[in-house]
Parts: sequence; C-alpha cells; structure tokens
Amino acid sequence: MPIVNIQIMQGRPEEKVKEVIQNVTETVSVTLDVPKERVRVIVSEVPKTHWGIGGTPVSDIPNR
Repeated sequence: MPIVNIQIMQGRPEEKVKEVIQNVTETVSVTLDVPKERVRVIVSEVPKTHWGIGGTPVSDIPNR
C-alpha cells in the first residue's frame, strides 16, 4: 500500500487540499499500477510560524 506524505503551509482552501489528494492518488495509482483504494495520502498543514525560509519564519516575511 503506497503512502504519500505531503507538507504544505497552512492557509490553502479546503477544495485545493482535496484536489491535491485526488491528483496524487491518481498519479500514484497509474504509475505504480495499484488500485486507488490502496493509495493513502496524508496532508499535513504547517503554520507559517513553524515554516522557515532562510532562517526566518514565513510569518515574518512580508507578502507571504
């Protein structure tokens, strides 16, 4: 059973997270020739205060 872990910054609309889950499931299913029902996708949303770029939390970067 394939398991895919995806980490994204918090704040995306729920429908976009659902779309990622559907698209990744489809891709893994086709690529590995396994039924979609066997594919697991875990999406973890990380707060911007806990995601750093260049040593700075994203929450402190303007326009992010």
